[in-house]
Amino acid sequence: MQIVTPGLVLREVKVGESDRILTIFTPGQGMITASAKGSLRLKSRLFSGCGLFCYSEFTLFAGRTMYQVDDAQVKRVFHGLSAGIEPMALAMYLAEIAQSLSPTGREAETGLRLLLNSLYLISEGQKDLRQIKAVYELRAVSEAGYLPQLLCCAGCNRYDGGDFYFDTDSGALLCADCAQKQDKRPNLDPAALVALRHICLVDDRKAFSFTLAPASLQRLCAVAEQYMMRCLDKPLKSMEFLKQVLP
Repeated sequence: MQIVTPGLVLREVKVGESDRILTIFTPGQGMITASAKGSLRLKSRLFSGCGLFCYSEFTLFAGRTMYQVDDAQVKRVFHGLSAGIEPMALAMYLAEIAQSLSPTGREAETGLRLLLNSLYLISEGQKDLRQIKAVYELRAVSEAGYLPQLLCCAGCNRYDGGDFYFDTDSGALLCADCAQKQDKRPNLDPAALVALRHICLVDDRKAFSFTLAPASLQRLCAVAEQYMMRCLDKPLKSMEFLKQVLP
């Protein structure tokens, strides 16, 4: 059976001298494992299209244990990812989140679009890397079915006014007064709260379109990472290195 699909290479494992095993994020079937025989040879027609973080049009054949790559035509290469340690480290981190969530069906299509948009912004240097990280963490888990409860305070239904506490265990909001009753201190200022709602609730194409002062961004980043880790409930190998280069 032959499949023709666009896909983003999230992982490559060298096998022998010239072969690669690829993990490809596709919009229709989610994560696909495929063997790209001879793709490490410079003269191979698969060399460019099967590279890490290359977005290509793949022609695949179903094998006994995995797909076989017959052709890979490059659609997009994110050259800026290799411009420094920080961009590549963040890209690897986002790729690991995507693989951990492993979306299927319609979630795969929106998840792939989110990741492609994130890699584009990283590559072009158009946004603070920390902001991209926070947006991807929150939006990815929200699209995967972990949308937090952000409309109002879970205790008194207050919508805004002052600082709020975002409970990363339950995904619920508490105003400062209700948080104090539970011996919890607010972790979001008003600007960070607006950004949190924006990221999770707007059309996915607009998720990155906001700016924050450094202090508010720091608060947003902290709760985004904590909530993402709570949803995944598993450690990420790429996180330790990312924290070293992007504290």
